[in-house]
Amino acid sequence: MMDIDLDLVAGDATEELGRALRYWAGNLKHYELAEGTTEAVMDSAYTAVGTWEITR
Repeated sequence: MMDIDLDLVAGDATEELGRALRYWAGNLKHYELAEGTTEAVMDSAYTAVGTWEITR
């Protein structure tokens, strides 16, 4: 599950969401893909705008 508050992102929400998804996908190799694994989602200003979590 990924939850992003688009009202919190810096700049264009569509561009920021695309950037966040690319960054997240590129870094999946660094995480254990197990239930409960979670991390903050950051915008281009390195502000936490949401989270992602592995769920069943």
